[in-house]
Amino acid sequence: MAGVIFVAMKNYFIKTPWWLKKVYPNYTWDIPAKEKIVYLSFDDGPHEVATPFVLDELKKAGATATFFCIGKNVVAQPAIYRRILDEGHSVGNHTHNHLNGWKTSNRIYLNDVAEAGKYIDSDLFRPPYGRISRFQASALANALKKPSVKVVMWDVLSADFDTTLSGEDCLKNVVLNIKPGSIVIMHDSQKAWERLEYLLPRLMVYLTGQGYKIKKL
Repeated sequence: MAGVIFVAMKNYFIKTPWWLKKVYPNYTWDIPAKEKIVYLSFDDGPHEVATPFVLDELKKAGATATFFCIGKNVVAQPAIYRRILDEGHSVGNHTHNHLNGWKTSNRIYLNDVAEAGKYIDSDLFRPPYGRISRFQASALANALKKPSVKVVMWDVLSADFDTTLSGEDCLKNVVLNIKPGSIVIMHDSQKAWERLEYLLPRLMVYLTGQGYKIKKL
């Protein structure tokens, strides 16, 4: 993930440290709030099983969320993508082929972002793995032909992509680290599905029970 170091034998942060937010102040990590509001986000969809499940759980709670979609998955699942929009959620660009900006040339990376932009109309962008160079970030608006593009990171990582964890581990990751204004990241993907299926319904019960409003970005 962005600013990787090893913590508790994992090469990612569960709670994004304050100093990393200071290093990249132009990225959105959270939205500080006095009111109990939380922003749930889901990466890597649409997926034929996981995304409808997420949408159903959000609907039960009367909640909205943000889906950072991969362009090729939108092409493969247009009806599910349309459902995301029709049910009032927001969407963001997550590249067309889930590219790692640190391992991809600027030209290829930005062309891939632009390709996803043909199918995802949004000025929100989340780089896969949280990895994007400063130049790539500065060139997003031009690549997408939008006046401004907001790079959205996260404050709390569920780590549902980690196959060594259980769904209960992922739930604890969120519950123990969330605060008003947190942006939480989960994944509506095949890889995360086993943990997401456990995590999300229980998280929704916890958040609503604690009086949180769950909103889209």
